[in-house]
Amino acid sequence: MAAEPWPSGDAADVAARRTLPLFPLQAVLFPDGLLGLKVFEARYLDLASRCLREGSGFGVVALRQGGEVQRPGEPVALEPAGTVAEILEVDSPRSGILQLRCRGSRRFRLHGTRQAPDGLWLGEVEDLPDDEAVPPEPQRAGAVEALRRAVESLRGQGAEPFLAPLRYDDAGWVANRWCEILPISLAAKQRLMALEAPQLRLQLVDDYLREKGVVG
Repeated sequence: MAAEPWPSGDAADVAARRTLPLFPLQAVLFPDGLLGLKVFEARYLDLASRCLREGSGFGVVALRQGGEVQRPGEPVALEPAGTVAEILEVDSPRSGILQLRCRGSRRFRLHGTRQAPDGLWLGEVEDLPDDEAVPPEPQRAGAVEALRRAVESLRGQGAEPFLAPLRYDDAGWVANRWCEILPISLAAKQRLMALEAPQLRLQLVDDYLREKGVVG
């Protein structure tokens, strides 16, 4: 991906932007989502060390084109929105490798990118508003209960798929957790993550669940 200059724009809009280090992945991170990362490239080891030292986060953005491991001359294209990841835990199983456990926080819109000398991508980003905390609509009760059952089933298998607290009374939270576990395309997950209407996001998830017979 060729470096893109920071675009011009309305002064107030530009003032609200900031530079954020990026970690492109073949994955979509949702707010309050759990992300495990195995880090071994020098640029990301340095990034993780800096984030731990400064208590800062980094941007997870899905790849439209290109691989997670950088190869010379390979074209890279990034999605226009992502989510800030905060490191919760870190482990170093052996020298030169870090295992990170991260939490998704705020979403952002990507306005431009450039690449640092060490290969790390930097983005000019604008924070997107957090989902309004609204209860699921009554007609989405089936999707809420199905998620509750899915969590209990996974716990019965020894898995803890989501970070506490489990907010079944929050439409955006319920929609996001479904988006993480449904077998849908990366592009579909990206569109749902970037959608700024939590009730609509849950409605689309509910429609999918009904189509697949998960919810009656």
